[in-house]
Amino acid sequence: MTDSVPSGQAASGADLAGPSDPAGWLALPDVAERLDLSISKVHQMIRDRELLAVRRDGVRRVPADLVANRTVLKHLPGVLTLLADAGYDDEAALRWLYEPDDTLSGGTPAATLGGDHAREVKRRAQALGF
Repeated sequence: MTDSVPSGQAASGADLAGPSDPAGWLALPDVAERLDLSISKVHQMIRDRELLAVRRDGVRRVPADLVANRTVLKHLPGVLTLLADAGYDDEAALRWLYEPDDTLSGGTPAATLGGDHAREVKRRAQALGF
């Protein structure tokens, strides 16, 4: 398992650009359109930790692969809550989700959330709190 940085030690967004960033991003209006929701509902989902958004180039964005078709990945809200409980802010959670991990079938926790081994990602996120 890879080590991550709890919120008090998280690097800035600019420091996170690179291999631990997702391949694609959606601005919040695009997320609202994809999910067929109002922009205020998308903001509420972010506040409720049902969705992860971070600032990139001064704009809040959501990793595109966390929004599957017209829904958010099923296990994402639970994982985000577990990471927050372990002291991870949004930037640190993003880094943890996209940190390459050869022991996961998807190669990263984020990619694995969309597959059959999502429970393993949840288990690992839960273990961070101990």
